Amino acid sequence: MLKIGIVLGSVRQGRNAEAVANWTLDFANKRNDADVEYEIVDLANYDLPFLGAALPEDRQAAAETAIKGWSEKMASFDGYIFIAPEYNHAVGGALKNALDYLNPELNNKAAGFVGYGSLGGTRAHENLRLILGELQVADVRTAVTFSLMSDFENMSVFKPAEYHAANADQMLDQVIAWSGALKTVREK
Repeated sequence: MLKIGIVLGSVRQGRNAEAVANWTLDFANKRNDADVEYEIVDLANYDLPFLGAALPEDRQAAAETAIKGWSEKMASFDGYIFIAPEYNHAVGGALKNALDYLNPELNNKAAGFVGYGSLGGTRAHENLRLILGELQVADVRTAVTFSLMSDFENMSVFKPAEYHAANADQMLDQVIAWSGALKTVREK
């Protein structure tokens, strides 16, 4: 059984990430992939402090619990699909900070991207490719790119165009193939 985490990469209030992640999970589950289990991981459920920031003593225990929970959850997957909105031509700070807490948890695993933004989140994807490369994550070529202008009504109500299904299928095929192959590497 392969476990694929669908990671919401935004903690912003009023975010579109939840609708995009739910669409991704529904799409993946309708494929009925044998021996693949998908799970949404909402970064907003982990109150991670800024890496290296000094914390008051009364917040340290809660921060350690959040960091440990985040690490254990991410370690439990064989691959990932990052829901990556684009902020200022890059991945959002919350996701970057969360990834900075990880390293061995992600090594020799695979990742795909589902993005949204004015250009479909493509610059966030390219930014993530650099970050994940350092974490020894094999990212797949095909990505799903939702435009705020054409896939969201008033830039907030998610109404994806039908043509995204082809890219979603390809991306999932690639994440599953690479996740399975890299699982054999980790098992050695």
